[in-house]
Amino acid sequence: MADTYNEAFSRAGAKFLRGAALASETGLIPYKSEEGRWIPSPYDGNSWWTGGFWPGLMWQFYAADRDGRWLKEARRAGALLTAEFRTFRFLNHDVGFIYLLSAGADWKLTGDEQARQDCLHAASLLMGRFNPAGFIRAWNGPDQAGLAIIDCMMNLSLLFWASRQTGDPRFAQVARIHADTTLREFLRPDGSVSHIIEFDPETGKRVRELPGQGYALGSSWSRGQAWGLYGFTLANINTGDARYLEAAEKIAANFIRHIRPDGLTDCDFAQPADEERIDNIAGAVAACGLMELEKLTGKAAYREAALRLVDGLLASCDWSEARCGLLTKCTASYHDDGAGRHTNITYGDYFLMEALAKLRGSDPMLWR
Repeated sequence: MADTYNEAFSRAGAKFLRGAALASETGLIPYKSEEGRWIPSPYDGNSWWTGGFWPGLMWQFYAADRDGRWLKEARRAGALLTAEFRTFRFLNHDVGFIYLLSAGADWKLTGDEQARQDCLHAASLLMGRFNPAGFIRAWNGPDQAGLAIIDCMMNLSLLFWASRQTGDPRFAQVARIHADTTLREFLRPDGSVSHIIEFDPETGKRVRELPGQGYALGSSWSRGQAWGLYGFTLANINTGDARYLEAAEKIAANFIRHIRPDGLTDCDFAQPADEERIDNIAGAVAACGLMELEKLTGKAAYREAALRLVDGLLASCDWSEARCGLLTKCTASYHDDGAGRHTNITYGDYFLMEALAKLRGSDPMLWR
């Protein structure tokens, strides 16, 4: 079985080397691929929240074989992302996604000091989004001052990293406050999580839940569940707090119950039974989180579930040269928001490669 995952990783590497040359030639950061070409982000240019996954993909392969072609492309894309510091107005809580996987990875794998400073810059921007009422503000709109989302659990790793790098506890303290708020307000009794919660920005009191990218209010958008699973797992890795591990296991149990027989993942666990809407990104994210959970707990069931997901994902990849990317049936939002439905999306490819890297022992754990 290990040979299967090694072969898949190597085969993907050959495909993405061709894709890296094409991305460099076109000068963009790939968001998705269609008809043999890369498509840039649908909104906000290079400040769009997914920008870090392409260089992160390059760093995953660089960590495995140290081929300078990965390094060159990772830094080309990374330079476009650090240029966004000057634009600033489009950056939001997702600077963790963007810069941990680009500048942070560069520092971790090469020791480049400027990359370290760029990543600390991003951490300071994330700190600046903290509302002392108890949460990190997600977005920038005038009517969004009280909004926080489950995705931010993944971005907290940037703050924990910054505290370790600087010896300044404030970064980690902010991360823990936000994680505690998420634990209290997002996690439901059945192990599912909300996507968006609105708080009173003056008092921090919960105002309401919003449906976000899921099927309906109160439903279970699968990628949100995966962010919660992996995010609370990372929070435990960073803090040792047993409450976060308990939350991750509770979310994992709910996620595992909803894995389809073919190993794929419905876009929303509460979507109509007769509707075929899949988000393979959710399965890839969850597989990574489940493998880290297995390391923390020693429970084989988590690895078994991760393998079911990875096997399903590999079976639905497009290995042809007709598409630059790899994973198919990725869906950005249940109600199509123009960011892609049942297509290839690059951050799905990133998490699939991270999962394969974990299985073959080459994952540099870019989230820490």
